[in-house]
Amino acid sequence: MDVNQMPYIYKGTVCSDLEIIKTFIDEKLKLLGGIIQNRDILFDIRIILNELIVNGALHGNECMSSKCVTLSLEVVDNKLKIEVKDEGEGIDYDIKSYNPTELKCCGRGLVIVNGLSDEFYVDKNRVVAIKYFH
Repeated sequence: MDVNQMPYIYKGTVCSDLEIIKTFIDEKLKLLGGIIQNRDILFDIRIILNELIVNGALHGNECMSSKCVTLSLEVVDNKLKIEVKDEGEGIDYDIKSYNPTELKCCGRGLVIVNGLSDEFYVDKNRVVAIKYFH
């Protein structure tokens, strides 16, 4: 079994400072590591959290340390819901519009998160990634 049956809910914010974000993500992964036993799943979660939170700080909040990125985590049964929201205006995201042959950096992180997630939604400045544990 990959997940203990204990529900877990977290909601918090981090300012848009990349050094602080690194520590913030490490702390959340340590907490999730006590719940999720599968190292491969935890690796995927690390990438998802890093891409979404850093993306919110860089692109949404334009690295203004006075602006924050909000993170919500919810583990219930065999499902992790990750929700990240920044203070930016948001985007209209269409994964089909990303062309990897153009070698652009913008959009690549969301493509990676989409690939690692079982469900993925973007609504302006709010992103939800869902990971199931089978």
